[in-house]
Amino acid sequence: MAVTKPLDLVLAGGGVKGIGLVGAVVKLMEAGYRARRVAGSSAGSIVGAIVAAAARDDRLTPDQVRELALSIDYRKFLDPGPVESVPLLGPAWAILQGSGIYRGDYAHRFIADQLRSLGVTTFADLRLDDDELPEERRYRLVVTAADVTTGQLVRLPWDYRRIYGLDPDRQPVADAVRASMSIPFIFRPVTLTSTAGLASTLVDGGLLSNYPIDSLDRQDGKLPRWPTFGVTLLPNLPEGNDRVIPALAPLGLFGGPHLLEQVITTVLVGRDQAYLNQPWVSTRTIRVDSTEVGVLDFDISRQEVDALYAKGYQAAGAFLSTWDEQAYLTRFR
Repeated sequence: MAVTKPLDLVLAGGGVKGIGLVGAVVKLMEAGYRARRVAGSSAGSIVGAIVAAAARDDRLTPDQVRELALSIDYRKFLDPGPVESVPLLGPAWAILQGSGIYRGDYAHRFIADQLRSLGVTTFADLRLDDDELPEERRYRLVVTAADVTTGQLVRLPWDYRRIYGLDPDRQPVADAVRASMSIPFIFRPVTLTSTAGLASTLVDGGLLSNYPIDSLDRQDGKLPRWPTFGVTLLPNLPEGNDRVIPALAPLGLFGGPHLLEQVITTVLVGRDQAYLNQPWVSTRTIRVDSTEVGVLDFDISRQEVDALYAKGYQAAGAFLSTWDEQAYLTRFR
């Protein structure tokens, strides 16, 4: 039996670009790595949830992970409501109302079905028996979301009890992932009600932490037991922001500068650019070139899917060819 190597894995957001994450994950699996814990934001939370569920007892082979990603009909993720289905004006109206063009119901069902097939429904199914971790962090998966009601980043399931008074073990994993992927104005936000009765609106975790690379680092100052690798997707800001989030283009009907486009794009992309310039981040990051695919290119062709998957696979291979764990520990720990 091949020896497996544990690692913690951090997966960035990026919408449809998340196909590149799968390519990187498959390469890591083929190299013998198995995710002990996974942190993800937005698209990274979708891929991360499946990876975390499958890693419990190697329920998916690298080939099965690949086939799952390549067989998805990504167009089904775009499920507008009746008003939002009206060409041009419908999406613009949804954005101005502050709700979202797409309901996100199909995405939620897809995630829940995939997890159920792997024996996972609630976070109790992803519990870890690990005395070296704080009690609230003993889970195989953590996803980020932005609580715009209380104005803070939340990490689920870690913050269910602290912020909302909820038992994390009883919370559906698919609900947390659906919240993490709620790109503002694109997918409808998720409402989470605390035991005190406060209804919080949760949106895409990428607004505050699109690449939570340090979220799985040890908090006690000791050396890590195994490495943490991250995979990031977003390219540099293009000249036209509608190339990153093309669904915002209908705002042009109302004239004037597209400040909303610029704000959303910068929030999703800009912070990562500065963060990745930090040597301790860059050294353990797999960078996938996803420039040719937009965040919301859900009509992506099979050829484009294959190409983006291949870029993730190749990027992980190039990273592993130069990775030196001891050199990393010596320099940064």
